Amino acid sequence: MARQSAQERQEGELIDKLVGINRVAKVVKGGRRFGFAALVVVGDQKGRVGWGKGKAREVPEAIRKATEDAKRTLIRVPLREGRTLHHDITGHYGAGRVILRAAAPGTGIIAGGPMRAIFETLGIQDVVAKSIGSTNPHNMIKATFAALKSATSPRAVANRRGKKVGDIIGRRRGEEGAASA
Repeated sequence: MARQSAQERQEGELIDKLVGINRVAKVVKGGRRFGFAALVVVGDQKGRVGWGKGKAREVPEAIRKATEDAKRTLIRVPLREGRTLHHDITGHYGAGRVILRAAAPGTGIIAGGPMRAIFETLGIQDVVAKSIGSTNPHNMIKATFAALKSATSPRAVANRRGKKVGDIIGRRRGEEGAASA
């Protein structure tokens, strides 16, 4: 019982943004049957985000299905100071290509359409993003998620290399030559 209430609280913290609704028509003997496809992004504004799509005969049902799908596909993204990315990333899916760049405090979210919804639900406050190629919202979201999945934190890189975080971050171009001399 306590576990269920914790799960409800967790879902209560999630916010969702509707990226797009597409009306599709199926021609049948009596005329046209309309259906709707919804694309939704869900996140907790603390580093977790997911996306989902849903199809139904009515808009609210399509949105509900998309939201449930998004909650099932949440990923965690490491953030620097809880406001931006640790490093620049590129991602692609099909013809959709995106470039995500870490930004200085106060920059804001400089991104368009579906990418803006992802960053707002993720909790990123400062980022510069550019979409190159496909403007299809599905491909833009998939390319952005491909980029975010490849994001790593300095701590993870240090653990993988068996070094300290200071060794990873503290080195600059000028220090390497001076250290070896």
